[in-house]
Amino acid sequence: MLRSLASVTLIAAASAGCLFAAQPPGRQPADWIVEARYVITMDATHRVFENGAVALRGERIVGVGTQSDIERQFTAEHLLKKPRSLLMPGLIDTHTHAAMSLFRAIADDRRLNDWLTNFIFPAESRNVDKDFVHWGTSLACLEMALAGTTTYTDMYYFEDEVAATTKAAGLRGVLGQTVIGFPAPDYKTWQEAVRGAARYIDTFAHDSLIVPAVAPHAIYTTPDEALVAAHKLALQQNVPLLIHLSETIKEREDTLAQRHISPTQVLEQLGVLDGRVVAAHSISMSDDDLVLLKKHGTGVAHCPSSNMKMAAGVAPVTKMLKMGIAVGLGTDGFAGSNDSADLILEMNLAAKLQKVATMDPQSLPAEQVVEMATMGGARVLGLEKEIGSLEPGKRADLIGISLEHPNAVPLYHLYSQIAYATKAPDVEDVFVNGKQIVIGRRMVTLDKDEIYRQAERYKIQIEKSLAGR
Repeated sequence: MLRSLASVTLIAAASAGCLFAAQPPGRQPADWIVEARYVITMDATHRVFENGAVALRGERIVGVGTQSDIERQFTAEHLLKKPRSLLMPGLIDTHTHAAMSLFRAIADDRRLNDWLTNFIFPAESRNVDKDFVHWGTSLACLEMALAGTTTYTDMYYFEDEVAATTKAAGLRGVLGQTVIGFPAPDYKTWQEAVRGAARYIDTFAHDSLIVPAVAPHAIYTTPDEALVAAHKLALQQNVPLLIHLSETIKEREDTLAQRHISPTQVLEQLGVLDGRVVAAHSISMSDDDLVLLKKHGTGVAHCPSSNMKMAAGVAPVTKMLKMGIAVGLGTDGFAGSNDSADLILEMNLAAKLQKVATMDPQSLPAEQVVEMATMGGARVLGLEKEIGSLEPGKRADLIGISLEHPNAVPLYHLYSQIAYATKAPDVEDVFVNGKQIVIGRRMVTLDKDEIYRQAERYKIQIEKSLAGR
């Protein structure tokens, strides 16, 4: 249910308790203390602190509570006061294709197969190389950070370049090297792609920002033996496996006609659902399919904008959540399926889409969809012990959202404000891994002007490559 300021557990006094680790007498050093009108923790009980603060040391959160409690417990090198803002965990995008930002809006209003076969795959084959991936990922990271996303999940080519670019931007990434059953821009066979994925995983195996992954594209583009090989690698290296699953009704119907089982059952029979699997879309799912996802602990990346724009259908998110399946939000690719990296908008659309699909206004309420964008996404990725909430010991990933804009006045319901009224430009400050990468809506880790110049250069190149297609 929606919770007003009166019904939210607002903790405003030291006697009410403070979320901080056990500490010896005296004030402990911190790198940062960030204060705000509200601190939304998204912890197990969804505690909210009025006049709250978060203390950061190195890459971790060391204290969360009221300002008076934090000031009594910590002394900081840097103090950031945001009296007209709220602090919350950084948003987690569980599915996108970052470098495709350079293909934004080249082919819209088409069916998935037409879009992929006649536009995206040809454009990729003629344009995608490491340089393209670097600048496309840079542009995406700029947009994501300014919209409050601190962790994103990627599936693309030259994923080592995606990882290096993401690290330079200061964002956190669960980044999957694509394995596909036809010649791709980086590897000409799926066998080469699997070997390349193994090298990539080794390179970033112990990185503080990058979680390497392997990403077989889908059952309709990737041979069974490639799916099995990719899965074997994921298990051996203990990394996530990312895959598109039941993205359209046609995918399900074709699979039933050819194999007499559903796409989910195909993966189950191949053993590919074992381990840390993230299934993007999961739209056309039977109850039996959902039981399989629950049985194997498969996480689901729900992409409402993409699903609507492609007329692909409505994922049974309400049912998934009731079954205890981990569900997060994804923006999907920038080229035709969404065109935006705005996860705040995805919260808004996800909640409304479930309401109209179930004809129940109480489906996917505001507080639950905010959890999907934070702790829900962390659970999908298997990172719930590291990110997704503001708690001592977790990674210092947090965002500050302004409450000064007209869409935040007056303020009655904190979660409703975030889910239904907040806009991406309301995000003012972003910390990832304890470092402030966005200051007053300016991203300090990337050269915006150079990114824009390179994007314009690629626009000319891509238009020439598709002329007379």
